Amino acid sequence: MNELKPLFDNIELTHRPMVIAGPCSAETEAQVLETAKSLAANDIKIFRAGVWKPRTKPGGFEGVGVEALGWMKKAKELTGVLTATEVATKAHVDAAIDGGIDLLWIGARTSANPFAMQEVADAIAARNSDIPVLVKNPVNPDLELWIGALERLYNAGIHRLGAIHRGFSAYGKHLYRNMPQWHIPIELRRRVPGLPIINDPSHIGGRRELIASISQQALDMGFDGFIIESHCDPDQAWSDKSQQVTPEVLDFILDTLVIRDQTSTTESLQQLRKQIDELDNELLEVLGKRMRVACEIGQYKKEHRMPVLQAGRYDDLMSNRVKSAEEMGMSPEFMRKILSAIHEESVRRQVEIVNRL
Repeated sequence: MNELKPLFDNIELTHRPMVIAGPCSAETEAQVLETAKSLAANDIKIFRAGVWKPRTKPGGFEGVGVEALGWMKKAKELTGVLTATEVATKAHVDAAIDGGIDLLWIGARTSANPFAMQEVADAIAARNSDIPVLVKNPVNPDLELWIGALERLYNAGIHRLGAIHRGFSAYGKHLYRNMPQWHIPIELRRRVPGLPIINDPSHIGGRRELIASISQQALDMGFDGFIIESHCDPDQAWSDKSQQVTPEVLDFILDTLVIRDQTSTTESLQQLRKQIDELDNELLEVLGKRMRVACEIGQYKKEHRMPVLQAGRYDDLMSNRVKSAEEMGMSPEFMRKILSAIHEESVRRQVEIVNRL
């Protein structure tokens, strides 16, 4: 992929980096137009909305379909924004291009399927379209599969390409909806140096309050832009309402982001900080698992009428863990404080369970 073209030749972007924003789903014409107008007023140049929505289970809102393309076209006419939507089949590609969509993206489920990727690549190529295409990482952390999806498009003659880092699925409860695994997009950049990489903090975080911090981290790592879900009334959204923000909040987030000068003297420090962030996330997940086990123990004690506090067990745990910490170069005082806090929270949760009617 050594002959990539810029995503757009003629677009003036007020925000640096590039920002693609709009609702998870195009729900109604009024919702699309209101959101697009508010975003355009805040200098967002590319408006996104899902027209076809792949859902994990049947019965959920799966998008309005072709009708919504007319709403997006009207939004473009009224505000001047470019428009973007997700495609997963040849029929989607044909309808989106016929509907005047300016940018396509391919979702995580589709990018994980080589047959689907080839169908989309062939469909775009058959239209002789020079439309930009962004490819989300597959749901599983497989860099080769991600690169393979991009190569299928490139080999079909589609050279306005970019990647979207939306995080990777993991089983169980986690801090993030999708684990960032920052080292994977970093390795993608090393492997394909000219490829723009867009961060998707909405799908990584899964909660609107995480968008700002994830965006700043991505910006610090040199990502080229963001795709962020923004809705005129997020709490009433028909899909993914917890991870959407109003256009006004999005504008505030973008204004508070710090664009740092990336120089060679800070690259190694940034990589070390990235490792710290990843280790902190791992610590939080391990603590979460420990607390879930503590709750199961609390339920067992309740059912068997056992006391919550067992001093002998705690003393043995403290002694053994502190000794192990010293062998790893940590001070015993530090480890006693950590273990004491963890034990206190575990006991609190068990007491709640034992006393629950």
